[in-house]
Amino acid sequence: MTTGTTASETALRAGVVGLGMIGGGVAVSLARRGRIPTVYDVRPGISDSLEGVPAQVPTLAEVARDSDVVLVAVLDADQARAVLTGADGLLAAAHPGLVVALLSTVAIEEVRELAAVCAAAGVDFLDAGVTGGTAAAQNGLTVLVGGPAETVDRARPVLDDFAKRVVYCGELGTGMTMKLARNALTYSVWAAVRESALIATAGGISLSRLLEVVSDTDGGAAPLTLLQVHAAGITVPEERVASADLLAQKDLAAVQEFAASAGIEVPIVDAARPHMRAVYSGEMPSRPA
Repeated sequence: MTTGTTASETALRAGVVGLGMIGGGVAVSLARRGRIPTVYDVRPGISDSLEGVPAQVPTLAEVARDSDVVLVAVLDADQARAVLTGADGLLAAAHPGLVVALLSTVAIEEVRELAAVCAAAGVDFLDAGVTGGTAAAQNGLTVLVGGPAETVDRARPVLDDFAKRVVYCGELGTGMTMKLARNALTYSVWAAVRESALIATAGGISLSRLLEVVSDTDGGAAPLTLLQVHAAGITVPEERVASADLLAQKDLAAVQEFAASAGIEVPIVDAARPHMRAVYSGEMPSRPA
């Protein structure tokens, strides 16, 4: 993809739909970079509290008319669909070259559906899931983009103006897939932390002491170690996988036995134990042809 800034890139007009924590922060970040966005929200007057952001326009169609790249930051796919296809929605005033970038997290099939709706109207579509929402107003978002490289190139100046990092993931849907993979890790770790806390408290251990121990040991401080190994293409020897799995089975069986005696549920441990060999080996399911 190309780099550098041209006059046409500087003049690229931006629009933002949805002025919540993410969309509002995106609009503020754009304004601070001098790319004043055209903005819309269903809630009247929301833009009044956003530094440097102009008053919101009355219709979505006006956002489309006044923008080259529209960033959609709504709750879900139903709202995104309404933003696009409503009687006075974005597609009602679509013009050649318009790019819609969806920042919301939705299912992959919904990404494809929304992209098809845009394509039928001659509008280019990018899935652009974001992380770091609480820092959106400080150019703190990481944007995970999927779609044609040429479309990403055209939208890139706008993305760069509100994000700290733009990661091009590949074809349509890959940006959202990356966001889903990241979310799966985040939520699963949080759930595992809760399960660990249940086990500790059931045994009379304070959470502060658990935190102290976990923070000071490799098991707690380096949860991505295996991902780093597998991402580097390192093959774990079979004998190492076997011995590590044997140890995991013993340890997790002890956890399950304690949990049963304490009357607590450990669904993360129950789900993980049968798959520990694959965890260590990095085995991945084969993709359909």
